[in-house]
Amino acid sequence: MNSPSENNEKQPASQREKQDFGSHTPMMAQYLGLKADHPHTLLFYRMGDFYELFYADAEKAARLLNITLTQRGQSGGQPVVMAGVPFHSVETYLARLIKLGESVAICEQVGEVTGKGPVERKVVRVVTPGTLTDMELLSDKTESMLLVVHQGPRNACGLAWMSVTQGEVFLAECTPDELGEWVARVSPGELLFSAGATPAFEARLRSLHPGNTMSISARPDWQFDAALGERKLLEHLHAASLAPWGANELTLAHAAAAALLGYAEHTQGRALTHVHSVRVQRNDELIDLPQTTRRNLELTQTLRGEEKPTLFSLLDTCMTGMGSRLLKSWLLTPRRERTVAQQRLSAITALRSATNASHQPAWAQLRDGLKGCSDVERITARIALRQVRPRELVALQQTLQKSELLAHIPRALEAYLAEISGHLQPPPACAALLACAIHPEPAVLVRDGGVIASGFDAELDELRAIQTNCDSFLLDLEVREKARTGIANLRVQYNKVHGFFIEVTQGQIDKVPEDYRRRQTLKNAERFITPELKAFEDKALSAQERALAREKWLYEQVLDQLQAFVPVLTQLARALATLDALCALTERSLTLEWCAPQFVKEPCLDITQGRHPVVQARLAETSSGAFIANDTRLGTKQRMQIITGPNMGGKSTYMRQIAVIVLLASMGSYVPAQACRLGPIDAIHTRIGAADDLANAQSTFMLEMLEGAQILHSATPHSLVLMDEIGRGTSTFDGLALASAIATQLHDKTQAFTLFATHYFELTEFPAKHHGAVNVHVSATESGRDIVFLHEIQSGPASRSYGIQVARLAGMPAAVVNQARHTLEALEAQASESNAQVDLFAAPPATETIASSAIDTALAAINPDALSPREALDALYQLKALAAKA
Repeated sequence: MNSPSENNEKQPASQREKQDFGSHTPMMAQYLGLKADHPHTLLFYRMGDFYELFYADAEKAARLLNITLTQRGQSGGQPVVMAGVPFHSVETYLARLIKLGESVAICEQVGEVTGKGPVERKVVRVVTPGTLTDMELLSDKTESMLLVVHQGPRNACGLAWMSVTQGEVFLAECTPDELGEWVARVSPGELLFSAGATPAFEARLRSLHPGNTMSISARPDWQFDAALGERKLLEHLHAASLAPWGANELTLAHAAAAALLGYAEHTQGRALTHVHSVRVQRNDELIDLPQTTRRNLELTQTLRGEEKPTLFSLLDTCMTGMGSRLLKSWLLTPRRERTVAQQRLSAITALRSATNASHQPAWAQLRDGLKGCSDVERITARIALRQVRPRELVALQQTLQKSELLAHIPRALEAYLAEISGHLQPPPACAALLACAIHPEPAVLVRDGGVIASGFDAELDELRAIQTNCDSFLLDLEVREKARTGIANLRVQYNKVHGFFIEVTQGQIDKVPEDYRRRQTLKNAERFITPELKAFEDKALSAQERALAREKWLYEQVLDQLQAFVPVLTQLARALATLDALCALTERSLTLEWCAPQFVKEPCLDITQGRHPVVQARLAETSSGAFIANDTRLGTKQRMQIITGPNMGGKSTYMRQIAVIVLLASMGSYVPAQACRLGPIDAIHTRIGAADDLANAQSTFMLEMLEGAQILHSATPHSLVLMDEIGRGTSTFDGLALASAIATQLHDKTQAFTLFATHYFELTEFPAKHHGAVNVHVSATESGRDIVFLHEIQSGPASRSYGIQVARLAGMPAAVVNQARHTLEALEAQASESNAQVDLFAAPPATETIASSAIDTALAAINPDALSPREALDALYQLKALAAKA
């Protein structure tokens, strides 16, 4: 049974107007009919030079955009509440609404003004956070992703997601428990789910990322049809089976894809003809980077939420937006299997060494060619959606010229680069069409005219000639008529009321030829029109309007012809982006003096003189000194480092740099080290830093334990685990006990590569009983009462924590520092008097045995059924006496 809103979608708006809105004015009835199709979306209703909003939409927009709310007349017996934004600056307001997670339906005038009722209007597209295509609303370096989640039976979910400007659909299936990581990985601007999902499942979705501006909404159940999804995917792929893509059995993902494609088509107002690719992603194919890892390693955002300085901001020296977006994708979705990473490394190596005839490096020559290239990927999508603007087509045509030159450079360098160059050759017919059809400097919008190039269409050229040659024609006509009639003071003129006319003074009326027709009589003159002037008037007065209509029609014809080039332009865009990303990584490897990692089959993490690239770059910018590089050796015999040392000494930097080096190598980049050997890696887990999550009533310690528990449940022997100060959010003994137990679990059971930083010096005894662990410390030295951090990793445990010295550096009052120092000396003296130690690493007893007491013995000897009343009383007195002695 269809819901009312579903029935509305199938019912013509004109019928709903008559049925539901008869008491309203014709225009408001039209508005309300269109609004019924988009009940949960702000409707921008075009009226002249403004987009107007009415009633609840107007009130909401006035609050969100801080625009004026007004009332105009009445409709249906109620005042019409309205607010509006100028059409020429609508992108500014759309951007603000999208940032707030709102969706907007754009309603345009599509009919002619007839004077009989309101002009016909329709919603031409819906702008939502996950389906953005406008260049003004999109970041050059970030995709706008739409994710659909379908709750299936047997604890399974189907996922489908895409960027409308990318033209590729991704499919996956997972359990509800894995949804959080998938959502973090996709990072959608908009998430859709079935309205038939259970309340618990909906609550899980809405709690995935508290505080995130991601828009979440439900879609009707009938849109999640697996058969429909499979059919839509096959139509886009022009294939008979999904088996070649490994997607044949993913029925839950097919259901999600049906809703995904249906919603995207609904928002764009047309079919997505540029979607030609499907990719299946599985958990066991990608290196797991949980949300905590992405945050702690500051891959794309700092801990403060800023875009710089991050690992991505350091890597991204791409010349194009599509190159930046692809590079970010490589960084966030590294694969466990090393074939693709090795291809990228080989390409970087070839680019580093190759030069041209002028001894210019190949990568530098390619970057020069890429500079100024347009965003072919997004322009191609906008061509397919028929939303492309004239200046974007000019930019595309210029990029096609550049790509033809670029195609010859990498062909002889390396196999992977040669494969890329095969897609860089632009379609000649496309470039020729754009060159001859579009004006080199067109107007911003088609409606402004001046978009189609001269010489492309004879009729348009004639109409333009009429406009440009109007004055010369009138002067020529005046000269000819003076000669023909002999009227020396004859004038050919124009005004807005009467159009074109020939004016003759009253004294010369007898010389007027018979083909003159009187148009107007004045006091001292007569105005005439001739057949020739009338024909010119008809052409001239309508020429501008006809020329604009002709240009719009021709532009649509050009878009029709460009549709055939969409697939090859999509391939060209991906090739340009790949080349751009590879050149950026090449430049970084040379500028920052990075080395090529070596992949090996045996489990190991062997780094020589590793560095944290972001910290090193910041030190170079601020002239704060050189970065101290350190070695790391982890393998089958040594899988854990217990790291001690002072705060501010560099423990966290050292741990993070190892994770960053592993990630860079896994994506196919050179790494900040002198040498690097890396075995198989399936995940990078981090537990670094914490703060109270007040919104969810979770303390710092609770967050520590949640993140720690997630790592212990997820990590494997091929995982890299970073544990920083675990257990510090509770009492000393509790925290110490938990830290030792977690370290033991990671060492004995999980056997992951683990970096375990701690201030619990008791844990430095851990390697004595665990052969796979080793103590290392960050070196520091005292100079008087000051501390000097050496930032060098040395073997063995740290001798001191230096907490009081760090407090002094932080500006703690001298009285507090002095009192703390005296208290520390007293505590150390007291501790030295006691020799008792607790064995933190002893295995827990298999069973609890409690020594029998005298009371237990007495109780065991009593048989209540065999006692007389007197004997029972005596036994009770005996137990009481024993209890008193205890």
